[in-house]
Amino acid sequence: MHIILVTLLALVLSACSSNTPVPAERTSGAEAPPPAPAGPDDRGIIVAFGDSLTAGPGVARGKAYPDYLQQEIDRRGLPFRVINEGVSGDTTDMGLARVASVIARSPDFVVVEFGGNDGLRALPVDLMRENLRQIVRQLQESGAVVVLAGMKLPPNYGPVYTAAFENVFVQLAQEMDITFLPFLLEGVGGRAEMMQDDGTHPTAEGNQRVAENVFAVIEPLLGKAAAARIPKEP
Repeated sequence: MHIILVTLLALVLSACSSNTPVPAERTSGAEAPPPAPAGPDDRGIIVAFGDSLTAGPGVARGKAYPDYLQQEIDRRGLPFRVINEGVSGDTTDMGLARVASVIARSPDFVVVEFGGNDGLRALPVDLMRENLRQIVRQLQESGAVVVLAGMKLPPNYGPVYTAAFENVFVQLAQEMDITFLPFLLEGVGGRAEMMQDDGTHPTAEGNQRVAENVFAVIEPLLGKAAAARIPKEP
């Protein structure tokens, strides 16, 4: 009996000291196949850069306007992926502070949507204009094509401030020669069925319409860029 125990102990020690790897613990009887290697994503990059209107608060995950924009781009077979860089509450100066992180993504296109929070807080329009100018300039210098989304304010802010606010976007688009969407919330703002109860943020249906607005102005740019990415026949 003593000899048998010694022999078994020797066999156990020999197995533990061998170079044969011990299989990992499995949670199912079938052996899981090895994960497929992730291929490189060679699609172009579109960054949706803005505040809560971009971030999409108050709707289910995957229902912000950049999500719907991605769906439309995929449906058209265009080789681009959309990155949502929206942060709720951001003013133009906060956007300017974040522009370096957007540039670090090496975007091909950036949809700039800021100003709503500046307007709601009645911040100086001259400061908003300069912040937006710096955002656009830095993005352009990085090689990105910029699309500027305009905003409007409710009439209770007074005709003088409202007109000055809205003109910032128009004038900046002309000055910097950039693609311009006059009003991001066209067909959405002021429509109860498209807006959440706060009257400020779109519902999922509203975000889908916003994505249509954005796609309408960016589609020609994407089409040209996609064509340029196709290798020519030898």
